[in-house]
Amino acid sequence: TPRICGICSISQSVAAATALANAQGLQAEKNGVIATNIILAAENLADHLSHFYLFFMPDFARDCYRQRPWFKAISGRFKAQSGAAAKQVLPARAAFLHITGILAGKWPHSLAIQPGGTTRPIEAQNRVRLISTITAFRHFLQETVFGTELEKIAELDSEQALDQLVDQCPDSDLARLVRIARDLNLASLGNATDQFMSYGAYAEADSTSSLFKPGIWQGKTAALDPDAITEDISHSWLEMASGPTHPYQGSTIPDTDEASGYSWCKAPRLDGQVMEVGAIPRQMIDGHPLIRELVTKTGANVQNRIIARLLELALVVPEMERWARQLQPKQPFCSLAEVPDEAQGAGLVEAARGSLGHWVKIEKGRILNYQIIAPTTWNFSPRDNLDQPGVLELALQDTELEDDDINSVTIQHIIRSFDPCMVCTVH
Repeated sequence: TPRICGICSISQSVAAATALANAQGLQAEKNGVIATNIILAAENLADHLSHFYLFFMPDFARDCYRQRPWFKAISGRFKAQSGAAAKQVLPARAAFLHITGILAGKWPHSLAIQPGGTTRPIEAQNRVRLISTITAFRHFLQETVFGTELEKIAELDSEQALDQLVDQCPDSDLARLVRIARDLNLASLGNATDQFMSYGAYAEADSTSSLFKPGIWQGKTAALDPDAITEDISHSWLEMASGPTHPYQGSTIPDTDEASGYSWCKAPRLDGQVMEVGAIPRQMIDGHPLIRELVTKTGANVQNRIIARLLELALVVPEMERWARQLQPKQPFCSLAEVPDEAQGAGLVEAARGSLGHWVKIEKGRILNYQIIAPTTWNFSPRDNLDQPGVLELALQDTELEDDDINSVTIQHIIRSFDPCMVCTVH
């Protein structure tokens, strides 16, 4: 399963391992849970960093913005291939991903993550190297992305506090983003349902809690019922089913002759509702005050999606430092169990782009059915049998367009704000 995607291979591996553990009734070793959290966090944060510096911000260095007062400085910093930022970011990202080498052997497509934990135990010297690698990444974030300590970013509790930080750290890349967002009114672009879902992220090793809580948001938080998840393929190039089905009963059989289809993507729904997934949902459901205030004022939009992703860099790196200190060399990292002849299990995790689910049914000791719903499947779904558009379609509707150059880049900002990963969506 890691080979489903070279971008989020760890997320796919964690979801598969969790689904098998669920089917086996297996509790992973404490060291294995901690190591998995660190490996998954490394991939998710590297994705956040890559998206911001290599995909999202370079769009503001396009010639259509040449008349903007900030264009020259932004172009010099973020222009694709030649901007100064990439020369800083790529080495920092590469060094940070050494974490997966220490704990998982390699990245991407490691097979170290298993239902019972991880297969690569570490020695004391490995733990020291791990901590120093995370600390080096912290310094990069503090010096380049935020201009201040991660804890100060994590503690931002209002839009006013964010504006004060921009004034205090004007040369940070977060400040550059906020100034551009205000000038272009990015908070008015890309609004969708403002209904959110998160499976919860980064389980604590000794309890049933997690760093980011699971749940849904529909004006207030509520519990998530995974049994209410269905997939509709009435507008997909897939062989028609009798109606929306739960992933345990789902199928993925291509049908290019399906007359009503216009996408290879399915249409996942929660109790029939369109749900957005990603960093905003994680932080809305977990209750972060800055994201709650921003979304309450202007909804989920281009500006707020990117701010939420940057915020997670500041929230998760200190936790990675804590997890690394909790690892216990010489203690078990992986437990084993037999797979039952008849079983089913679900692996619900949070990838960088949002909620990722794997569902497996086992019969006579073999896989009978295996279904995956990727985060981009939720966000980029086509219409369902009730003709409800998916999140991206809603986000693009009624977007005001001007001349051709601005048209394309405006639409690009909205699409990029979701950081789509079509590779594992069209699986």
